[in-house]
Amino acid sequence: MIWIVLAILTAFFSSLVDLFRKKSSKNVDEYIASFSLKLFGFIFLFPLLFFIDMPGLGKNFWMILVFTGLWNAMVLILYMRAIKHSDLSITTPMVTFTPLFLLITSPLIVHEFPGMLGILGIFLIVLGAYVLNIKERYKGFLAPFKALLKEKGPRLMLVVALLLSIGANLDKIGIKNSSPIFWTISMNIITLILLFIVVYFKSRSNIKLIKTNYKILLPMGLFSALSLTFQMAAINLALVAYVISIKRASAILTVLYGYFIFKEKGIKERLIGVIIMIVGVLVITLFS
Repeated sequence: MIWIVLAILTAFFSSLVDLFRKKSSKNVDEYIASFSLKLFGFIFLFPLLFFIDMPGLGKNFWMILVFTGLWNAMVLILYMRAIKHSDLSITTPMVTFTPLFLLITSPLIVHEFPGMLGILGIFLIVLGAYVLNIKERYKGFLAPFKALLKEKGPRLMLVVALLLSIGANLDKIGIKNSSPIFWTISMNIITLILLFIVVYFKSRSNIKLIKTNYKILLPMGLFSALSLTFQMAAINLALVAYVISIKRASAILTVLYGYFIFKEKGIKERLIGVIIMIVGVLVITLFS
């Protein structure tokens, strides 16, 4: 099935975005990083407009575009802030909670209902999150959860996971009112405009840092553009929950990046934890 290949490519490029997000967090703030991601992403996406036909736009296109742009701008800033404050290997796995939230948001927004095995999947995701910080177990049964939520990065990323579960459904509505590539480019443009406004008011004195850090920011934008393009194409062919679940497998790669590139500690329990979480994601979506 072609959508599975597209979803796997989405996961791979998404993991590379996280890698460069972490690298950029040392040199630029979350506003500049988020704006740069969309700026360079737009540079790579824009030429695609010359190779696609203008789709017929549904009556809800403009409304959903503006709303999704606002949503994405907020998610990008929070995502960058989360990665900046904590280890990559303990922060990004929290995004695997997105399919758990999709069990609630997808039926409400796009009327897609995963099967009954969802409860088992939820248990595995929560168990995996517990294992991420299991070294704290000696302090009490709930200590791993408490320690995890004391960290600013994982706490923010849980909020991001909830927001992403809603955003993925908004993307599906946008695609149905246009086309996968046209929606991807349009959404990138509106998000870019909104982030420029944020940067102007919050961090305009740091705009010059984009030029001096382009070797990190440019590939981040490229990989983001590729991930988004493959994701929109996959969502157009399969259930939102299925595509996002496979995308979350990128967490395995980001945990490995954290260990091998950023020399983060606790690789064993974090890798086991994230694998359990991804198994839970797959149970929720692919087997339920």
